[in-house]
Amino acid sequence: MEESKTVYLSLGSNVGDKINNLQDAIFSIHKTIGDVSKISPVYQSSSWGFESEDFLNICITVFTTMKPSLLLDALLGIEQTLGRTRMQEEGYQARKIDIDILYYGSEEIFKENLVIPHPEIPFRRFVLKPLSDIAPQFYHPVLNKDSRNLLQECKDKGTLTKTSFKLFKDQAALFSQTNFVAIEGNIGAGKTTLANKIATDFNGKLVLERFADNPFLPKFYEDQSRYAFPLEMSFLADRYQQFTDDTSQYDLFKNFMVSDYDIYKSLIFAQVTLQKEEFDLYKKLFSLMYKEVKKPKIYVYLYQTTERLLQNIKKRGRDYEQNISKTYLESINQGYFDFIKSYPEQNNLVIELGDLDFVENKKDYDFIIDKILKFAVQLPS
Repeated sequence: MEESKTVYLSLGSNVGDKINNLQDAIFSIHKTIGDVSKISPVYQSSSWGFESEDFLNICITVFTTMKPSLLLDALLGIEQTLGRTRMQEEGYQARKIDIDILYYGSEEIFKENLVIPHPEIPFRRFVLKPLSDIAPQFYHPVLNKDSRNLLQECKDKGTLTKTSFKLFKDQAALFSQTNFVAIEGNIGAGKTTLANKIATDFNGKLVLERFADNPFLPKFYEDQSRYAFPLEMSFLADRYQQFTDDTSQYDLFKNFMVSDYDIYKSLIFAQVTLQKEEFDLYKKLFSLMYKEVKKPKIYVYLYQTTERLLQNIKKRGRDYEQNISKTYLESINQGYFDFIKSYPEQNNLVIELGDLDFVENKKDYDFIIDKILKFAVQLPS
């Protein structure tokens, strides 16, 4: 069995979505190189050696069985996959991703294309500060000084600022930090299916809306004007009770919570279905309840065209849904968008589904997960 080595890497980005460039690189390193055991805080630094946008920089600790030359090749491959080709560069340039090997255990390596320890370590504050965060007492095998001493002696005068970003070694670890994700959407958008898949794949506590047992729902689709108010009131009572119970109790064996609804949908549907006097009364009661319920850290709205919604509704074959009108679905969509605009302080993510089929096509599912996680990374920790 190959011996595992402790490797320290420096990562930087100053082009495009910098924080997600770093996160994508970590995901790739953890998947293909070895276990990422430590990740430093994220620092913003001025460009070093040339004029350009500021960088985001981190250092990470990786356990790997790869030999140094293979490790270098693998890291260059990750850089290339993420949009960087070193062969086209002359001197210092802006880059989507930059990955440097700082230390490979305590080994000293001198080759034409690889020198370890990295010769610039003592001169780069944007390397030494995050390195000191994860390996303060690691000794430079040539200079015989640890990271903290090298940082104290560093003459680099470039600006360096700690940011509020936090990065994770894999998707499951990132999902665990979301705390509570609500998947919302119109009737037939696929919110329950997506919530189920996310809970299964990333060890989340699943909170599903109970609607099948509501005795007013089939009657409502037959006679909306008569049954709208009792339907909406019964939904509100049930959602409030369930939402309060389920979201207030964490599961010690689950990493986060994911629901297929947010309780605010009650007001959205009620505004469409109720008469003005009924809605005004309903809204007063709802406002009292809404103050007490848990709000999601990320609110995902799955937007689908009315035509596709009607196709999905027909396909799943619930008898009482087959007469839902196009106008009704369009009103619900508009209600959701009005809500999203009304709460800019909420972390709202709208995903346009279009032709995406995240049930049958894994690439489409991965695309949606990537959208959610890229959004999550940019939120303050």
